[in-house]
Amino acid sequence: MADRAAWQDSFDRSPKRPVPFETMSGVPLEPVYGPDGAELPGQFPYTRGPYASMYRSRLWTMRQFAGFGTAADTNGRFKELLRSGGDGLSTAFDMPTLLGRDSDDPLAKGEVGRAGVAVDTLADMETLFSGIDLGAVSTSMTINSPAAVIMAMYVGVADKSGVERAALSGTIQNDILKEYQAQKEFVFPPRPSMRLVTDLMAFAAAELPRWHPVSVSGYHIREAGSTAAQELAFTLANGFAYVEAANGAGMAVDDFAPRLSFFFNAHMDFFEEIAKYRAARRIWARWLRDRYGASDGRSLQLRFHTQTAGVSLTAQQPEVNLVRVAIEALAGVLGGTQSLHTDSFDEALALPTEHAVRLALRTQQVIAEETGVVHVADPLGGSWFVEELTDEMERAAEEIFAHIEAAGSGSMLEGAFACIEDGWFVAEIADASYRFQTKVAKGEWIQVGVNGYTEGDDTAPPTLSIDPAVETAQLASLARVKQSRDDDAVKCALERLAREAVDPTINLMPALIDAARADVTVGESMGALETVFGTWYERTVV
Repeated sequence: MADRAAWQDSFDRSPKRPVPFETMSGVPLEPVYGPDGAELPGQFPYTRGPYASMYRSRLWTMRQFAGFGTAADTNGRFKELLRSGGDGLSTAFDMPTLLGRDSDDPLAKGEVGRAGVAVDTLADMETLFSGIDLGAVSTSMTINSPAAVIMAMYVGVADKSGVERAALSGTIQNDILKEYQAQKEFVFPPRPSMRLVTDLMAFAAAELPRWHPVSVSGYHIREAGSTAAQELAFTLANGFAYVEAANGAGMAVDDFAPRLSFFFNAHMDFFEEIAKYRAARRIWARWLRDRYGASDGRSLQLRFHTQTAGVSLTAQQPEVNLVRVAIEALAGVLGGTQSLHTDSFDEALALPTEHAVRLALRTQQVIAEETGVVHVADPLGGSWFVEELTDEMERAAEEIFAHIEAAGSGSMLEGAFACIEDGWFVAEIADASYRFQTKVAKGEWIQVGVNGYTEGDDTAPPTLSIDPAVETAQLASLARVKQSRDDDAVKCALERLAREAVDPTINLMPALIDAARADVTVGESMGALETVFGTWYERTVV
């Protein structure tokens, strides 16, 4: 039975936003509803939310994903978002950076600054956050294989600008397992890649108390075509694997688990998405307590960022995407998200325009300020439909966990490695994607403007165009850094990095930070590690 008195005490001690908690007609609203003894938000197993007061205390962070062109281009977009009421930055990197390659790499030709911002050096990172107080803003960086290298540059910028490391707040994705499962932006084999993940986790535990060193991402698993249950299960299984990896590296679970965060998709099946989030909190709390021995309540509280589903956006009748995004964002809020990104309506056509980004942010602000859904925690809790769906999500996830655990002979970490190596994750996602696309092709699932309610005249709105001059400018900037830096210092930094990579007992973050200070590029640091770690080639699944 839930302890209502303890919950009330926790709720009363939470700060409250200075707004009336009532309906538009003036009817006062309780902070939570349900019979005596019902589960409460902020209490184990946190099905109804990680915090007692939820949005009465603080709204979710409105964090719009941004990144294009050069660091200076994206810096301007960052500042516009902050001026428009955004309260967190979220950084998208271009494809060469995501793959740990410099802009002057032959394989980067034509891709520099196109899918995100190009970052090659510490100078780029300084420009990216120029005029932005890193001690006052929360920053998210979506990057995985080179995450430790990019984080080293971010810390280097803070050090140079006089911001204490302890003041840095934000998240770096650093979720390498899902790269092998879904997104495919891997460089090294899984096991040495996991060493980089745990090195960053240990460094954050020691020096970055407000930083989330891993954001376990189901978003890209869902975008690759998984079902909601697969997204839930694969994501939490990866989270359990990181717990085991950190334990194996000598870290106690309560020393790092409170700063693990999660990243989920908000898709179009409204109630299924809400049930997914509720089940995720419940499963995480039970596994962390019962299997991994966590005793700190913060370790048990699954906190997550949500992004509306990019794969649900259509190039046909693109303005309809505004409706899709609003519905998906509402599901994230009703599911209790701590942070939210709303996609822009034109993203099926190109990177978003400034106008589209502002509309996406306004969508969140309308939900927060005009709908009243933030006044009550878990307002759909107790719905027979939602509770049944939540139970079904948990049941389906536990079935998948059993398969992964068996593949690892009792270890979720070894199971994750085994299911990556034999292609099981990839095959499961591919099969799910095929089944859904078959439904669309047969008209069993209607997508407005695609296979139903078509107009035949889908006029595209103005879209953002990346000038080829961006690549020229970035190459020139990189050449200037290489020409002006101390070549001996670069050589020493790279030799140290390769030498320390051989010894798994050495944390690589100090060497990476020193390399960044010596103007070693992202590609050079990754290349030094690749000589030790090797290169991963995916197994073909047929």
